[in-house]
Amino acid sequence: MDPEFVAVAAVILAAMAFDYTNGFHDAANAIATSVSTRALTPRIALAMAAVGNFIGAHLGTEVAKTVGDGLVDLPLGIPSLGIVFAGVLGAITWNLITWYFGLPSSSSHALFGGLVGATLFATAGTVQWDNIINKVLIPMVVSPFVGLALGFVMMVAIMWIFRRGHPGRLNRGFRLAQTASAAAMSIGHGMQDAAKTMGIVVLALYTGGFQSDSEHIPEWVYWTSATVLAAGTYAGGWRIIRTLGRKIIDLGPAEGFAAETVASSVLYFNALVLHAPISTTHTITSAIMGVGATKRLNAVRWNVAGNIVIAWITTFPAAAFFACVFYFIVRPLFA
Repeated sequence: MDPEFVAVAAVILAAMAFDYTNGFHDAANAIATSVSTRALTPRIALAMAAVGNFIGAHLGTEVAKTVGDGLVDLPLGIPSLGIVFAGVLGAITWNLITWYFGLPSSSSHALFGGLVGATLFATAGTVQWDNIINKVLIPMVVSPFVGLALGFVMMVAIMWIFRRGHPGRLNRGFRLAQTASAAAMSIGHGMQDAAKTMGIVVLALYTGGFQSDSEHIPEWVYWTSATVLAAGTYAGGWRIIRTLGRKIIDLGPAEGFAAETVASSVLYFNALVLHAPISTTHTITSAIMGVGATKRLNAVRWNVAGNIVIAWITTFPAAAFFACVFYFIVRPLFA
């Protein structure tokens, strides 16, 4: 069997495994607020998230191009496929660790950290540091602050507009509205996270010599990445759902609607306008914190939030470390 085919197939299978862990790891991003406020039942919310991820994957082309062609430069050949393979394994490892502890860390930054870590210690390949700084690190720092601020402003606006409304009717109305905001969040998640897996697959196809264009995304890549992400989402990530839905603050329907609306808006803007691969986890979690702070500052359980922030900060270097370890293990197989 052709060695290049075997190497490319191994990378694509690893990318799909990452895609699946991304689905159950980040399912909480789309549905935690809707489930915790009882706007949707868990299975209906998961099904909606899976469908939204599938739709969003077909809208995330520019994000996929950034991941596949804008983060690392790798020469053609099997050794470069070993770099990508190790990077994806590093991301999967960190996803599983944070899932086990129920921490909503960023699958996106785990993937980026894995790619960078494996590339740094490889004999060939360079990291595009300008793009890493401008399209990964700066959005990583800025997007949580944006989510926090917009969540606070959005919730203040809702409280003022509906200040004379009947609480029971408002809760029923916002539970219905959460159906739309949760769907929007699910599509935004697909635009960002399915696109990142597509970028890895395209990188493998190009590096392995199976296509001459580093930006072209074959139609089967859309369908495969979206389907696997949807399957992982439907499997559910209940540990992280509990953290986002209950442990940070006690969400009501209005708070859930505000957080989802803000987070999905930020995801859409970055994917469609800036073409920046940002973290859905950072965005929704910070929006939840901003919304919760409108009640009173101690309504947010800052000790839980602090643990989440620590996971955010350590994700990129931790995934890079695991990718380095895997690279030295798998390098002889991709010689």
